Amino acid sequence: MSVEELEVPPGPEELVAAVEAVVFAAAEPVPAGEIAGALGGLAAEQVEQAIEELSRRLDGAGGGLRLERVAGGWRLATRPEVGVWVRRFFRQRNRTRLSPASLETLAIVAYKQPITAPEIQAIRGVDPSHGVKSLLEKRMIRILGRKKVVGNPLLYGTTKQFLVHFGLDRLADLPSLEDFDQFVGALSGGPGPLFPDPEAPAPLEGSTPTENDEESGDAAWVAEASSEEE
Repeated sequence: MSVEELEVPPGPEELVAAVEAVVFAAAEPVPAGEIAGALGGLAAEQVEQAIEELSRRLDGAGGGLRLERVAGGWRLATRPEVGVWVRRFFRQRNRTRLSPASLETLAIVAYKQPITAPEIQAIRGVDPSHGVKSLLEKRMIRILGRKKVVGNPLLYGTTKQFLVHFGLDRLADLPSLEDFDQFVGALSGGPGPLFPDPEAPAPLEGSTPTENDEESGDAAWVAEASSEEE
């Protein structure tokens, strides 16, 4: 195909094929407007129509893929019906997952952001330094600035990678705190709510455990929850 031909916007069928190829090749969810700009300056509405058509075709084909809207963009994702086989594949490849302690820290950041490390420790009761460092390295959280209090501690918040990792379109798609704590309480042998009532009596003072001490103990319920959601 010549350069001149590339300047001509694709026809309806070509557009559906082009959208499928772009979404497949992209490393992260792609907004319709970005696709439109790359395909000869089409209107975003045209690309949205092509996305709807592609979604219908994928649904009608009965294959293992579907279109999914995540973080304001579109990506190809596996269907829930074949999820068990995908999970088995990744278990076989020993996929590295977030530790239970890191998942707890990430949940607190997601619901309470912007939040500082001392505030995370006040909720969890353990030093979150290890989990915060791990989440920063995995680009699940980012530094938002500093809180204007004594010591000027760093403020943390979630990233777009967080939305992509958990299949969320926006933070508003997170379950409510009430639903989250009910889910935690339903787990057999699980601890109390991760976000306790602020008016509840404070725990007795004593030595502060570290996050590494908790990796295989009190936070085991998080690992169970994570495996169920995958």
